Amino acid sequence: MIKGFKDFIARGNVIDLAVAFVIGAAFATVISAIVDGVITPLIAAIFGEPDLTSVATFEVNGAVFSLGLVLDALFNFLAVGAAIYFLVVVPLNKLAERRKRGEAAPDEPVSPTEIQLLTEIRDSLASRPRD
Repeated sequence: MIKGFKDFIARGNVIDLAVAFVIGAAFATVISAIVDGVITPLIAAIFGEPDLTSVATFEVNGAVFSLGLVLDALFNFLAVGAAIYFLVVVPLNKLAERRKRGEAAPDEPVSPTEIQLLTEIRDSLASRPRD
């Protein structure tokens, strides 16, 4: 059982997942800071309220309805989505497009292709003296 656990932990999947989780958590704070520090103050400037939760709140027979609460959640979702799209997706898509065209990314060394490496290995093996 211990060997199985050791094999499970040593697999790259678990380590990749752990790294992705930690990076995701750190990235979430960056996105939250952008939303809280830039986008939310813009909303406060437009609506005169620090957030949308108090906008369109009304009461009927003691029940409080808050359309602003729904609007605030929707806006936060869209703001986070926009921040991720424009700060992560667009730059990565441009990088992928560059790679597809065959251009090297900035500061990225050009690596030999698989065929070139196999050709070098074949030539190296062919030039070795035979026993």
